Amino acid sequence: MDSWVNSAEVLGSDLPLELAGTGNRRAVLMGALREAVRSGRLAPGTRLPPYRSLAADLGLARNTVADAYAELVAEGWLAARQGSGTRVAERAAPVTPAHRPRTPERPSRPVHDLVQGQPDPSAFPRTAWLASARRALAAAPNDAFGPGDPHGRPELRRALAGYLARVRGVRASPERIVLCSGAAHGLRLLAEVVGGPWAAEAYGLPFHRGLLASHGVGTRPVGVDGDGARVGELTRRDRAVLLTPAHQFPTGGPLHPARRAAAADWARSTGGLVVEDDYDGEFRYDRQPVGAVQGLDPEHVVLLGSVSKSLSPALRLGWMVLPERLVAPVVAAKGEREQFSSATDQLTLADFVDSGAYDRHVRRMRQRHRRRRDQLVAALERRAPHVRVTGIAAGLHAVVELPPGTERSVVRAAAWQGLAVEGLAGYRHPGAERAADERDGLVVGYATPAEHAYPEALEALCRALPPG
Repeated sequence: MDSWVNSAEVLGSDLPLELAGTGNRRAVLMGALREAVRSGRLAPGTRLPPYRSLAADLGLARNTVADAYAELVAEGWLAARQGSGTRVAERAAPVTPAHRPRTPERPSRPVHDLVQGQPDPSAFPRTAWLASARRALAAAPNDAFGPGDPHGRPELRRALAGYLARVRGVRASPERIVLCSGAAHGLRLLAEVVGGPWAAEAYGLPFHRGLLASHGVGTRPVGVDGDGARVGELTRRDRAVLLTPAHQFPTGGPLHPARRAAAADWARSTGGLVVEDDYDGEFRYDRQPVGAVQGLDPEHVVLLGSVSKSLSPALRLGWMVLPERLVAPVVAAKGEREQFSSATDQLTLADFVDSGAYDRHVRRMRQRHRRRRDQLVAALERRAPHVRVTGIAAGLHAVVELPPGTERSVVRAAAWQGLAVEGLAGYRHPGAERAADERDGLVVGYATPAEHAYPEALEALCRALPPG
């Protein structure tokens, strides 16, 4: 970039801010503001103009100034507080050149964790699980301690058939259920049996797309909007489509009823397969959970589920509810013996479900997660009303929508605050076209921190957000 010079009397009646230099304009602006603080021309507590005003006065893009403010807040030069604007941080007092402040070091390990995908490990119901384990072992038949059946233990398949019918509206006998070590394991087996290509939502887990690709199954993106996946974009070439209908991951909306029906119609008319990832379908906070799409057409929809969100990913227990024609091929793909899930863990989960302990735990966690989400929404309304939480009240994460062009700088600012959190862009399918529904945001996993650590994690999040 060419050398450029600009100045504007925007920080006081007689205090000009002069920008001169070669290179990135955001970096030049940040350097000028740092120097103004070092020299004492900007004293601690001095209020800076809103980034829109400063951008207009200096002839810069708003995002350039917003990013500069956000990074200087993260570095400790500035402080942003709702209601008082952006000010020079109190600790950023002028110093002599011999004692210039060092650039703050980025924490080597995150202090706070708001990455999506796992419940608080301390919430695992140890006492109830131990009680189920004791009962299950005492009642276990001898064959439970021999080579495992790749279908999975019949006790757990019976328990799941009843539970899923009651809670998720699933239509399946125990014979249609094949146990696996989780959704990823289920996807591997389906990729091997069904082949490709598949369609997948334009926003989703990169890990799932990579897993399918490693098994020779390419994915083609279908758009996502406020009504979920745009299933009208499915074609006859697609062998299957991977959907998250109950709570689109990660954008947070449910699949519209008309689109649920359309997905089932597409599968029937083309011989395709709907793969329904029911990753957190039990956690809906504003109403009863919506039934699974599998209930619309059990012969053309596979339901994938696991206990990784409801109990713990450490258990490595999941299930596939399959169309009849796929049961034998999937079991054959697993191998002659169960190699992936412990028979004793399967028996324990069966007792945990049958005894009602699983229902009680889910109800307890539903209340806890709802309270966490409410705290997140309240903190943002108080400290950063210019951003908002999008999606339905459900699941273990929420998307915080950001001003356009600020996502990368906010993720960096969060890292400087010792906060682990992910941007929305990382979940976008690499083949998706740039479209009107592309947006900036954070995927905030509010279930992960321990109770005592959650308020501080929210404080760190609010400090990292761009000023309004």
